[in-house]
Amino acid sequence: MPSTNSTADKATLYQLSQPEKLSSVLAQDKTDCLSCRLTGGAAFIGLGAYTYLSSTRQLEAQRDKIMKSGSRFGLKSRRFGVLGLSATLVGMGLYRFVN
Repeated sequence: MPSTNSTADKATLYQLSQPEKLSSVLAQDKTDCLSCRLTGGAAFIGLGAYTYLSSTRQLEAQRDKIMKSGSRFGLKSRRFGVLGLSATLVGMGLYRFVN
């Protein structure tokens, strides 16, 4: 009957208890299926488009209130923020398609 306390078993258990190196995990993660990339990319691009369209519509509906509020964040800066957020989401989707 083999002994369960051999040094080979202890070395294996020790190695299994150690976390993997990040570089090796990232190298293994490069192989992503096509359907995962398409779904993820389409989701980000769709979210970016939805954010832009709905936020622009919301800004136009609240235009008078924004102008009367006297806030230092006027309509122009809010549009820039919406555009920046939407462009970031679309960029993430395109990056997801490629990588």
